[in-house]
Amino acid sequence: MKNLKELINLIFKAVGLAMGIAVTVLCIIQKIEINSAIVMLGIGLTSLGISFFTVKNEDNNQH
Repeated sequence: MKNLKELINLIFKAVGLAMGIAVTVLCIIQKIEINSAIVMLGIGLTSLGISFFTVKNEDNNQH
């Protein structure tokens, strides 16, 4: 069960990182609209937030 939680946590971190990189590259080559970029960054930030709270929750349960 712990491995599954770690995998899900890793996936959320990867999605957050990928969204940030994708928006940066697409803005540089001017192939994205601002509204789409904001949505993608919001998805990435939400993924990173879920990952952060999952780790924090596990730390609190161990003590």
